[in-house]
Amino acid sequence: MFEDEPHTEGAAVVAAAGEALQALCQELNLDEGSAAEALDNFTAIRGNYSLEGEVIHWLACSLYVACRKSIIPTVGKGIMEGNCVSLTRILRSAKLSLIQFFSKMKKWMDMSNLPQEFRERIERLERNFEVSTVIFKKFEPIFLDIFQNPYEEPPKLPRSRKQRRIPCSVKDLFNFCWTLFVYTKGNFRMIGDDLVNSYHLLLCCLDLIFANAIMCPNRQDLLNPSFKGLPSDFHTADFRASEEPPCIIAVLCELHDGLLVEAKGIKEHYFKPYISKLFDRKILKGECLLDLSSFTDNSKAVNKEYEEYVLTVGDFDERIFLGADAEEEIGTPRKFTGDTPLGKLTAQAHVEYNLQQHFEKKRSFAPSTPLTGRRYLREKEAVITPVASATQSVSRLQSIVAGLKNAPSEQLINIFESCIRNPMENIMKIVKAIGETFCQHYTQSTDEQPGSHIDFAVNRLKLAEILYYKILETVMVQETRRLHGMDMSVLLEQDIFHRSLMACCLEIVLFAYSSPRTFPWIIEVLNLQPFYFYKVIEVVIRSEDGLSRDMVKHLNSIEEQILESLAWSHDSTLWEALQASGKADNPII
Repeated sequence: MFEDEPHTEGAAVVAAAGEALQALCQELNLDEGSAAEALDNFTAIRGNYSLEGEVIHWLACSLYVACRKSIIPTVGKGIMEGNCVSLTRILRSAKLSLIQFFSKMKKWMDMSNLPQEFRERIERLERNFEVSTVIFKKFEPIFLDIFQNPYEEPPKLPRSRKQRRIPCSVKDLFNFCWTLFVYTKGNFRMIGDDLVNSYHLLLCCLDLIFANAIMCPNRQDLLNPSFKGLPSDFHTADFRASEEPPCIIAVLCELHDGLLVEAKGIKEHYFKPYISKLFDRKILKGECLLDLSSFTDNSKAVNKEYEEYVLTVGDFDERIFLGADAEEEIGTPRKFTGDTPLGKLTAQAHVEYNLQQHFEKKRSFAPSTPLTGRRYLREKEAVITPVASATQSVSRLQSIVAGLKNAPSEQLINIFESCIRNPMENIMKIVKAIGETFCQHYTQSTDEQPGSHIDFAVNRLKLAEILYYKILETVMVQETRRLHGMDMSVLLEQDIFHRSLMACCLEIVLFAYSSPRTFPWIIEVLNLQPFYFYKVIEVVIRSEDGLSRDMVKHLNSIEEQILESLAWSHDSTLWEALQASGKADNPII
């Protein structure tokens, strides 16, 4: 209670808050225990801090925390968090947008001194929201490219119960495709907050729906007749769909910034087996998902399963993007109307003001401009979407390592053999040990984030190993010329150099894939001092001119992090290096 606030006024505010909370809980059908805990926490926080804004919004934050602490045992399905109330329902009842929620919740967590585990939960939730928002903005134009415009359909005429069922409309198809995507994404936690993987999973969903539309004779009217992925004879009178479902993954990747190898990997190893399971469980039925006799049941079943998932996990319902009130619920001024073609809205180069402000705070999607290393930056590239940026980063990385193996080249082997003591065996041993540690931590679930599949870990590691050997070869060639053929044994026997270089290559790969495992994750799992990582950054940027502008900016921002704080910890090797300065020189750094 503030000293300058009359007791009666404070009591009145608490009483009003209690009434508002009670009304909120009644609407959500919540238990008394969670409501009492939420009100107690709100009262305690309000006694110590000034809460600006609407009381109901702070109550929603308090209620969310109370609900997340609640665990309900279920029959055969383990536990259920959140009193069977999703975050979306709480926010909808409190008329609080997602962006406002994240802003207020951060303040609430600080005021409440909530544990780190809960903070990490909110961070995961926020990143998943960011990824889904970016993906949905890609989903709309791609859907319009493949199918008819869902917002140009004539209104449905009223019908009596005796009339036959009307087949799914394009709008129904739009909603079904997105719901199937978010439901499938929810099943693969290692994909949910990974922008590149999520995007390619979306392409798989669109590919599946397209195949069903073209295979079903009475559903081909859903397709956009100008789509470039249609069979060449589609517009002829004798067109007959092939017995095998067509695949448009390659076309979608070409037209919409996808990476064919990545998308095919997601489709074959994750999406197709999962869709088969949905058929086995009778969630999906019928020869054609969109057939008159199947679509309604399939749509209801997928929505039901997704709702169960949302309640079990206590996450936000990603179908909010489909609703008429999406702009209010998300917190952005976006509205689909008959006067404004959907295509024009989705073709905009920038997202709306509020959302852009929100994303600009996130280094994962927009690395900040560095204060150092400007001489290495290329000319600024054209403004592109976050998905295009992410897939182009991966594409650039793949072009850097194209045709190379994750092993020393003949030239590098010759350099090793020219040394008095051949370092090859020791180097490969270091790389192997780092790879094992990386894969172990990458696939391991923690409180901070879900573990990823071993296939993803192996793929990322292989790219990093190729990059490591490529850069190491460039460095050795440069040093041999600079030192006029001097023996390289001493340099190549520095284990810390190899570990730092390998860590830097792994960081480049993780950044290219927009991984949620952001720096300093890599040096923490490899138990590497920030100072050593810092020393190798300029070596990498100087030696590999194929790095994109964003990659260089990312490494420079890491350099700043290390110089500003990480290198100055009490146990940093920087102190030893300062003491030893002048006694020994490193020929590379």
